[in-house]
Amino acid sequence: MVSDKHNGIRIVEPALPANEPARLATLHSLHILDTPAEERFDRLTRLAKRLFGVPIAAVSLVDSDRQWFKSSVGLSVPEMPRKISFCAHAILGDGIMLIDDARNDPRFHDNPLVTGDPNIRFYAGYPLEANDGSRLGTFCVVDMKPRVLNQEELDLLRDLGEMAEQELVSFQLAMTDELTGLSNRRGFQVLAQHALNMCKRMARPATLLFFDMKGFKQINDTYGHAEGDRALIGFAQVLRNALRESDVIGRLGGDEFAVLLTDCDAAVYAQVAERVRDQLDTFNREAQRGYDVRCNVGQASYEPDSGKSIDDLLSVADAAMYVHKRAS
Repeated sequence: MVSDKHNGIRIVEPALPANEPARLATLHSLHILDTPAEERFDRLTRLAKRLFGVPIAAVSLVDSDRQWFKSSVGLSVPEMPRKISFCAHAILGDGIMLIDDARNDPRFHDNPLVTGDPNIRFYAGYPLEANDGSRLGTFCVVDMKPRVLNQEELDLLRDLGEMAEQELVSFQLAMTDELTGLSNRRGFQVLAQHALNMCKRMARPATLLFFDMKGFKQINDTYGHAEGDRALIGFAQVLRNALRESDVIGRLGGDEFAVLLTDCDAAVYAQVAERVRDQLDTFNREAQRGYDVRCNVGQASYEPDSGKSIDDLLSVADAAMYVHKRAS
């Protein structure tokens, strides 16, 4: 652990987990950070607040430099710096981190969350694990007065934490296309709408691309459905390679894919289109499967003052793609 100062106060910063790069990769793969509140998480924090009689309960996820709350009751902020986070300490262990009185804990007695608002005294955090064992955050309860939990209460916190873990797994499954690993239609619509909202707040343009693979039925009919699946996986990888990390990619179903290019004007779109073509050429040249993966594409532009939703853009780009398809 490293001692550092935060607003003039010396604190003990949490150490990084040994698997930090892999842990962050797993967290980011969920595409859950900065998503809107959801009842399935909120009901757990409300239940914990009532059962434990505490003012604060949260589902907390520890990002590279912040602690972000997927759900919280009793907190007025959506995130806080990782360096002062209790939960960033909790993910270093594999069991519940229990602090009866933070004023008596050398890690936290000078922490600004203890010496100032919200004046934390009691903390109990259950580390939330992903399927690969990475500890992504915590399910935690907090009080402004010292407390001691008995075994029954510890078991209850563990039960609630395991329920939150299950919701994280179901979040990933419900938002992800099993074959390609991209967002599915629901996941794409949720994430792309969120990205579109950010573009609106920042007054940045965006572009939505709607892809349809050429001759996909013929690939299935000629080479079999297993080869068709390999073609879909290959096209998904082409898109991953060609696009930026900030872009949202999804498989909408069948052989249809969509991409939202954030902060994208005509010049950026031209660069992206060229990269997709280059990546497709490379894929086809290296695969040598007896067919080439090609696509039709439709485009829809977004301006921050247009008021268009992601569904509006999908409709426009879908129609443009079919014009391209009929002309090709």
